[in-house]
This record gives sequence, C-alpha cells and structure tokens, in this order.
Amino acid sequence: MRAVLMAGGSGTRLRPLTCDLPKPMVPILNRPIAEHIINLLKRHGIFEIIATLHYLPDIFRDYFQDGSDFGVRLSYAVEEDQPLGTAGSVKNVEEWLSGTFLVISGDSITDFNLQAAIDFHRQKQSKATLVLTRVPNPIEFGAVIVDADQRIVRFLEKPSASEIFSDTINTGIYILEPEVLRHLERNQEADFSTDLFPLLLAEGEPIYGYIAEGYWCDVGHLDTYREAHYAALHGKVKLDFAYQMISPGLWVGENTAIDDRAKIVPPVLIGHNCRIGPRATIESGTVIGDNVTIGTEADLKRPIIWNGAIIGEEAHLYACTIARGVRIDRRARVFEGVAIGSLSMVGEESQINSLVRVWPSKHIESGAILNLDLIWGQTAHRNLFGQRGVAGLANIDITPEFAVKLGAAYGSTLQPGAQVTVSRDQRSISRMVTRSFISGLMSVGVNVQNLEATPIPVARSVVPTLGVVGGVHVRIDPDRPDRAAIEFFDDKGINLSKGKEKKIEGAYFKEDLRRVQIDEIGDVFYPSQTLEIYRSCFEKHLNLEAIRYSNAKVVVDYAYSVSGAILPQLLSKFGCEAVVLNASLTQMVADADGREALLVQLGRVVEAISATFGAQILANGEQLILADEAGGLIRGEALTALMVEAVLAAHPRSSVAVPVRASGVIEQIARRHDGRVIRTKCNPTALMETCRAYPNVVLGGSGDMGFIFPELHPGFDAMFCVAKLIELLAIQERTLADLRADSLPRIYHKYFTVRCPWTVKGALMRHLVESHSPSTLEMIDGIKVHDRARDSWILVLPDASEPLVHLIADSPSREWVELTLRDYRQLVQEFIARDRGIEEIVEFENRVLA
Repeated sequence: MRAVLMAGGSGTRLRPLTCDLPKPMVPILNRPIAEHIINLLKRHGIFEIIATLHYLPDIFRDYFQDGSDFGVRLSYAVEEDQPLGTAGSVKNVEEWLSGTFLVISGDSITDFNLQAAIDFHRQKQSKATLVLTRVPNPIEFGAVIVDADQRIVRFLEKPSASEIFSDTINTGIYILEPEVLRHLERNQEADFSTDLFPLLLAEGEPIYGYIAEGYWCDVGHLDTYREAHYAALHGKVKLDFAYQMISPGLWVGENTAIDDRAKIVPPVLIGHNCRIGPRATIESGTVIGDNVTIGTEADLKRPIIWNGAIIGEEAHLYACTIARGVRIDRRARVFEGVAIGSLSMVGEESQINSLVRVWPSKHIESGAILNLDLIWGQTAHRNLFGQRGVAGLANIDITPEFAVKLGAAYGSTLQPGAQVTVSRDQRSISRMVTRSFISGLMSVGVNVQNLEATPIPVARSVVPTLGVVGGVHVRIDPDRPDRAAIEFFDDKGINLSKGKEKKIEGAYFKEDLRRVQIDEIGDVFYPSQTLEIYRSCFEKHLNLEAIRYSNAKVVVDYAYSVSGAILPQLLSKFGCEAVVLNASLTQMVADADGREALLVQLGRVVEAISATFGAQILANGEQLILADEAGGLIRGEALTALMVEAVLAAHPRSSVAVPVRASGVIEQIARRHDGRVIRTKCNPTALMETCRAYPNVVLGGSGDMGFIFPELHPGFDAMFCVAKLIELLAIQERTLADLRADSLPRIYHKYFTVRCPWTVKGALMRHLVESHSPSTLEMIDGIKVHDRARDSWILVLPDASEPLVHLIADSPSREWVELTLRDYRQLVQEFIARDRGIEEIVEFENRVLA
C-alpha cells in the first residue's frame, strides 16, 4: 500500500519559524514533523511514500533524499507554479496510485492506528474513508456528522461558532480508492473537503468516517506547536525519540556535557553536542536542540530551543520558541508565547514580552523592551474578522499602526490601480483610523474615493455608481461605544464573503504586502455627488405623492450621529415636517442607560406634539427604534413583525428574509398575505446575500439588525425605512398603533443566554444533534428543535464572538416557552458541568505531571 504525504505547506501561522523552512520540516523533539509521520507509516506497514511539495521543496528533498536512510522509498511531486490544493496535488500523482492508498497531511502529530482505519475502510467497502477525531473546539477544523453506521451525512469546512453541529472533526488523513480521483481535473486546484468529498456525498458514493482513538494535533499555531512537544514528553503521544533516555524522563544526546551543579526537572530532552552551564535550571517540558549552549544560571521554563542556539548567563526563557542559531545574551528575558526567528540576536538585559514575534535575522539592542512584533504592527491576532468586519477596542486594538497594515493587506488582495471607497462616522477615532487605513491602501497602489463622514447606507448605495471594486466603512461599534469597527463590502455594497475575508487575513498574517514604485502610489479623490446619488435613488423607490399627501410629522432622534443630518433634509423635500432631537455631533451616547433615556425622551416628544411617529436612528444609519403616536416604543421582534406586515400588505405574494432566530409570528403574517418567509443565518452578510440571490424579496432583516430594501441597495437602511413607513401608512390609511396591533398575533418569544466555554460548544452541539430525531431539527444556524404539533420551536445558537450559547424559544403557549427554556437551560448547564469536570481533571493531571 502507498501513502501520499502532503508536504507542501508554508506554515503561515507558524511565522516567523517558517520563513525559511517548510512547515513539515519544523522540528518536534528535534526531528521534522514529516519524519514522525514517516515513522508512523512504517509502524503500520507502509513503506512506499509519495511526497507532494510546493514551498521550499529542496529543503525536504535534501533531508530525506530517496528515503533509504529512513527505511522507506520516497518519490516526489513538486507543484512548481502554484499550490493545487489537497486533492489537486494528489490528482497529479494519479498514475502512481494503482490500488487503495492513504493520504496524510505533513503538518500534524498523531499516533493513530492507521491499520485499524484501513481495515475499517475495507470492511465497509468504502470509496473514501476520513479519519476523524473529537476535539473540544472544532472552529479551526472541518466538522463532520456520521450516522449510526459511521457513514458521513454532513460536513462543514471550518465552521463559524454558530455553525458548529459536532465536535467530530476531519484530521486530514484519508484512505481512498483511486477511482475517486476521476472526479477531478488534472492541474486544477481542488480540495478534498470543499470539492471532492461533497461531490461524492451528493452522488451517493460510500464515504465513511473512522473515529480514531489516540492523540492528534494540527500544528497550526505557535501555541499548539509547543503543546505537541509537551504532550510527547509526557507520553501522551507515541513518538520515536532520537536520543537515549539516561534516567526517567530525561533524554540526552551524544557528546553533551551537563555541569553537575545544573538542576534538571524531567521530562526534558537535550540534543547532541550541547553544553549546560553551572547552576542552570531546566524545568519540566523543556526541549533543547543539537549544538546548543546554555550559560551559567540560565533559567529555562518549558522553552523549545532549536539547533545551534546560544543562551547566555542568567537568561530567563518562559514557554517560548527559539529558532535555529538564535543568540540570547546575558540576563535577557523572553516571555511566554514569544517566537524568535532563526539567526536573530537578543541583546543583554533586553526583554521580549508575551506573544511577540521576531522575524529571522533581527537584532534587538541591549536593554531594549520589545512589546510589538519586530517587523511591523502589534501582536498578531489569530483571526481578524468577526461577524461584521474587524472590530476591537478603540486605540488599543484598532490603532493607526494596525489600520495601516490592514489597509495594505486589503489593498494587496486587489489589482494595482484599483479604486475603493472609504467612509466613516464623525468620531475622532474613526477619522484617525480612516486616515491610517487610506495610507495603507495608497502604499500598495490602490486609489481611494474618500467619502469622509457619511452614513453607511449612503456609502453602500453609491459604490456601484463610482466604478470601484469595494468599500470600507469605519465607525464606532453599534453595540460597544468603546470599540471601533471596520466593515468591508464588495462592488455591489454587500459585506465581503468569508473567502475574501480569509484572503485579507492571509495577506495580513503572512506579511504578504505589495510594495509599489513611487510613481505607482495610490491617490485620493473626493467625489462631490455622493448625496445627490443617494437622494436620486431614494426618491426613485418611493411613492412621493403618497408621502406628500400624508402631511406626516416625524420626530427624528439623531442620537448624536452623522446619519441624522441627512434624513430631515430628505423628509422636508417630500413635504413632511421633521422635528429633530439630539443633533450635536460633539456628544456621544455613553452606555445603554443613556440610550434608554433618549428613547424615553423620544416617546414623550412624539406624544406631546401629536406626531405621526418617532424614530431613533442608530448604527450610523443602519438601525432604528420607533415610537408610535402615543409614545410607545417599538423595537426587536415587535418591530420585525410590524415591518413585515406593512410591506407584505403592500406587496402580497412576495418574499421576506429574516434571521432564523426571528419569531414564528413572521410566518403567520406571511400566510395571511400569501407571502413566503426565507430564514437565514443570524449574520448581516447572510441576509444581504439572500436578498440578492432570491427573486421577489421585498424586505430583509430584523429589528435588531435593521432592514434591507433590495430594490434600493443591498445594505440596511434606517433612513429609507422611515420614509417607506410614511408612504405605507398613508396608502394603507393606518396609524403605527393600528399597524402594530394588526401585525402581532398572540405568540410568545423569549430568550436566555448561558455561559459556555469555547471548548465545550462543539461537543454540546453534537450531543443535541444525536439526542433529537432528525425530523425535528433545522440547522440553518445553530440547532433549532421543532415541536410541530404545537407550532413551537427552541433555537440553541452558539455566540460567534463570546463564550455564550443563546436559547430562543417561540410558541403560541407561554407555558411551553417557560418550560422549554427551563429544560434546555438545565440540559446545557448540566452538559457543561460534566464536560468541564473532565477538563478540570485533565488539567490537574497535567499539573501533577509537570
């Protein structure tokens, strides 16, 4: 039997360790990861290996040669021009694969029983068998669901938090029959998880999942890289050591001298030709490469040190990674999570603080304190994008330095000379971040149409008219006044897809930033007709005669936002009277209590002046809360229902798109207007894409996120919503209170939030899937359990950005809602307690071993 070892990875998230080294050649216990994989294959009787290479292939070939020194026969296939993906690289060696073969990734550490997986594959007569395992947090991996016969029924590549349906994940180890490769085109990029396996599943081919017992670790980050070492030293994974064990838990290479006064606490591994000085302390978990010198009284607490490093006297190293040939001078201190690239030098008494990365061949001067990565920008983030773009604490996470790099990363994914719009709210932090972001774009040759302080609906609506490839909007986070948010959208004004976000992240993390010549640096332009374009589009999609006939009086609460400056102008042009509140642009709503005070004020003013209704405009023009003519506030689910009733009454037999968590009252309203409800994931991008993709959608969104009118533009627009509502009330001859009463059949909708550790979410979702009948489940986003006999449901929705799980219950019966929320709250809490109990025992065992 042959194996294909996919060894082409560049290890971008292990930078700076992999700048000059392919990821499969990164050492674990002083041996390349790929060597441990080859040893695993040998243990299970596989000696014919084909290695597919791309990044720095000569380093791999020079080390392994023909494989004879390692007891195997190695052949090579090099992807010269571009990587072909996991499946594409295997397709290109198809002629060497005449029978059942195994595919294994070159960047994981495992001791799985591969022979047991092969036997399973043959027993099931499978065409493709995925080796699976269970992990606490499956977000970074492909989640898989299998049935009772272990046949795969569903999988999702790198799910978001709300898409977690299982904690069973794809390890990248596959046993395949050669005929499955016939589905692929030669020299075409293709991936097993996203291309080949879904195709096999759709065609009904036998594809199974073998859930393996044992250790598996995807060495994808610096922290998992260190954890793999610690697991090996503590015997949690079976690996071959390159050195002799001279005492329990202490492996030492040949010609290594350890001073008698040195203190070593096993387990520790020390390579060949090392020198350990007097009174040096080497604590449990430390790995030292070949030809390393450790100075007098050096203090090593679990660092991973590669070959040829020199550690000076009284130096202190804490759970860090030191690459080949690094020199750390006397009394220097390197803290937890730091990674120092090869051939760098750290001066005397200098200090490198936690999580900092130092690229290869850098020089840190004596006495320096390094808080930032020694390349450009701040401490690297694991993921940049959240539910709505990039967000973080203002001037702490989202700083000018960060914005410059992010702008350059975004621009590097575009063609030189491309144009993008940049807009912002009126806050000082947004102005500062925008200027820095524009500098980053210009540095990579991208031109900017600077819309300056502009409501985000206006920015989205003008994008298609300006000939740009996309847009960026900077604002204070709608939910957190201490956070800044940077939102990206495409050439149609829709939020970027996950794939495009990943490209920007890749450019950011890999420092893959284009540099252009001076004469190619981008320019900045200031379009002058932005508001006119928006006004024209605004008027085109309204019945202006109905609005003028209404003689409406509307109270508009600016809430100290730039969006308020436009809406009253538009309304007055249509013959409506607009009474303005809180118009100052120098003030800001500090917290939820302040916002509630403004809403109370809005309701009182509406009632006092007998206004048609009132509206508070939020989120820089995207969201709103209404007050009816009696001052009663309308928001959340009530606002969603009201808008659906108003729009479908005017457009019967049309469709509306709402998030999966919206109340079932929407379906009741749609039925009486012969309409259709399309449920989407609970994120803005999903709603925007659905409104564009489905014909006959007249409204999208919810009271919590805002409302989309696809005929206008693809984004949320509270300003148009106000004008449209005036039109609909006039045509239907109803007041807002009438509409509110008509739109709310008796139904109970309640939610509860439970704290849930990230490491438990996947197991919890799998437990829910396995413990309910498939006919009751809906898995658009989270897991919705239906009680169809009662026209009721409960949604278990993992939060995308916090360690939380939301429980949302919906029913005509208040009692059903209360009992079901109570039962599921108890179920979730008991499951978390069981899982955390196991976790705490494991952590305790780790401490004892250490």
